[in-house]
Amino acid sequence: MNIAIVGISGAVGQEFLRVIDEQNFPFDELHLFGSARSAGRTYNFRGKEYTVKELKHNDDFKGIDIAFVSAGGGTSLEFAETITKYGTIMIDNSSAFRMDKDVPLVVPEVNGEDAKKRPKNIIANPNCTTILMVVVLKAIEQLSHIKRAHVATYQAASGAGAAAMDELVNQFKQIANNDDVTVEKFIYQLAYNLIPQVDVFTDNDYTKEEMKMYNETRKIMHSDIEVSATCVRVPVSRAHSEAIWIETENPISVEAVREALKHAEGVILQDNPSQRDYPMPLFVAGKDPVYVGRIRKDLSNPNGLTFWVVGDQIKKGAALNAVQIAQYLIKEKAI
Repeated sequence: MNIAIVGISGAVGQEFLRVIDEQNFPFDELHLFGSARSAGRTYNFRGKEYTVKELKHNDDFKGIDIAFVSAGGGTSLEFAETITKYGTIMIDNSSAFRMDKDVPLVVPEVNGEDAKKRPKNIIANPNCTTILMVVVLKAIEQLSHIKRAHVATYQAASGAGAAAMDELVNQFKQIANNDDVTVEKFIYQLAYNLIPQVDVFTDNDYTKEEMKMYNETRKIMHSDIEVSATCVRVPVSRAHSEAIWIETENPISVEAVREALKHAEGVILQDNPSQRDYPMPLFVAGKDPVYVGRIRKDLSNPNGLTFWVVGDQIKKGAALNAVQIAQYLIKEKAI
């Protein structure tokens, strides 16, 4: 098993290394790729030095079984043919191929089987906010079809990359020192603020991030579910949170939902309100599962439920999900 990481210097690229190590992912050779600026940099992994190669249109991917790609949509579109032409499976973390009908969009706990049908040898990793939500929705869908979901996201700085996380820390320092606040990675100052815009606005005044949640959820779940989202950037370093309201076809009890989530793959039920026990990004950052709590009936809808979800955006929302796709393919002998 020969693997590659494309975009190694980014936050998700670095997380790939950590996840591969934590998951004890099997490989014989590891190849690291980056931009011209990153080429020549070395990384120590499991006691061995690896040198970053510049990503070019050549034969470097010959003999590589799986490429974990997180270098931006433009790079994915440009290099997809180069990466896959010798049979490499490209697991892409960008939005470039997510809605391509010939590219499966996969969360292994929800629709792992889709990864076996990949005409272009590309598998798309969904948007981070979508991944966190559908892992929980899958368990509830088994009880009754979910007709619609409303979601408000509370997205950490990590969603905008490593430099954005650094910018948030620096902003807090600058404010404490009465210095001018540097704003480069966000639209506005994020420290002590909330920004109700993640990505650019579309013609219907929803942002691209919000439309991703609508379109990707339907594709992953093979469902006619209607999703309406408001995505908000919050001054948290790492781990996204989501407040979710759903309407099911038939009424289901809170107890039934809790029981289903107790046994759901990739989910941790943390729901004990009397003990003030519920998920928070402070404690979920760095963890693998998706955490869910605050489960209750929606007072405005007899078929409604509402709950609170937290998950690490860089782990399950990105690198871990991609590695789990590869693990699924290995388990199913689908490589």
